[in-house]
Amino acid sequence: MGEQTGDPKKLYIRTYGCQMNVYDSERMAEALGGNGYVEVASADEADMILLNTCHIREKAAEKVYSDLGRLKGLKAAKPDLKIGVAGCVAQAEGAEIIARQPMVDLVVGPQSYHRLPEMERAAGTTKVVDTDFPEEDKFERLKRRPKAQRGPTAFLTVQEGCDKFCAFCVVPYTRGAEVSRPAARIIDEARDLVERGVREITLLGQNVNAYHGAGPDGGDWSLARLIRALSDVDGLERIRFTTSHPNDMDDDLIAAHGDCAKLMPYLHLPVQSGSDRILKRMNRQHTAESYLRLIERIRTARPDILISGDFIVGFPEETEADFRDTLALIEAVNYGHAFSFKYSPRPGTPAAERAQVDPAEADARLQRLQALLTRQQRAVQDAMIGREVGVLFEKAGRETGQMVGKSDHLHSVFCEAPGIVPGDMRRVRIVSSAPNSLAGEIL
Repeated sequence: MGEQTGDPKKLYIRTYGCQMNVYDSERMAEALGGNGYVEVASADEADMILLNTCHIREKAAEKVYSDLGRLKGLKAAKPDLKIGVAGCVAQAEGAEIIARQPMVDLVVGPQSYHRLPEMERAAGTTKVVDTDFPEEDKFERLKRRPKAQRGPTAFLTVQEGCDKFCAFCVVPYTRGAEVSRPAARIIDEARDLVERGVREITLLGQNVNAYHGAGPDGGDWSLARLIRALSDVDGLERIRFTTSHPNDMDDDLIAAHGDCAKLMPYLHLPVQSGSDRILKRMNRQHTAESYLRLIERIRTARPDILISGDFIVGFPEETEADFRDTLALIEAVNYGHAFSFKYSPRPGTPAAERAQVDPAEADARLQRLQALLTRQQRAVQDAMIGREVGVLFEKAGRETGQMVGKSDHLHSVFCEAPGIVPGDMRRVRIVSSAPNSLAGEIL
């Protein structure tokens, strides 16, 4: 093994779930680089395997236990192999993971990643569990290590946790209370990413528009102020942010969509339901009407903005009338993109204890809702034909000479692009629309 030969030790990370987990996996890999690890693409060749887990979806914990079961053969063949579970399932399950799967060496929650190097050193001789919510700033303790050039896009976590306590959501329990990173550290990290080839950064948070990080001037900065400061970073061409709560879309952030050229015309703003009765039962603390008026204000500031949303179908006690209210809201907004799910109980959340909607009825409603959202998405894409958009090219397409990138509105765009390399930005005329992408010609 690597430890015996002096060669670098090999680390394999499997990342589940959200973009924040992608960012966390990158930082964990950098932290373990200080312990002599380099990342590899296969669990079979690893000296350490980390499963960075997500707890949002149904049966998330069982999926992790199932995946751990498939690693038993590797552990048997390589007894020195270290196996760790990180992320939100780790936070929720804690030591129960090791009790059910004794081959696991360490369990680390999302707020303790800065302790991962010392945990790794102890793992193998003892079982290590850390699911605390420590007072120290994990991001400050996670020192960045020099890395090679990056692709043209990157995620950057600016805020973690949530204080909203929606009745269906485990995030306040697995990620903790809202915490915002100091603005100066975010700007420094953005500059570092740009120096390594990044041209577009997506700012991440469980409730990102509630950002209130300490500013260099001593006061708290809002997300809008942070975005305006990042706009001054030379070489950073595009800024996005996700995920937002309607109650935290303040006037300055709405204005930024109109006056900040680097802030892209795409906003993911989950509403979950169009029924005021269900929104109240969800503890969303807004109404369908207030959400619609908010969308109007945002579109006044940036008329070409593409709105994306999240929907939960079959929430406990949802009636056909409640569901029709959701369809009516979708018709009113006209979404360019959306994520929709059938409600599934999350243990420990208030909604899990309520009367559940018949699963067959929930399935039927989900199909009706997704059919409407798909029609809207296709209509928005078809309306792009003939328009000129900016495209940041990210990688080669399937055909020879083809490149694929993202438009300002986050559509995937394919072009015949001889001479174009990842990181190039071009003006493109859209010529056709496919189910999940657009085709364009470089101008």
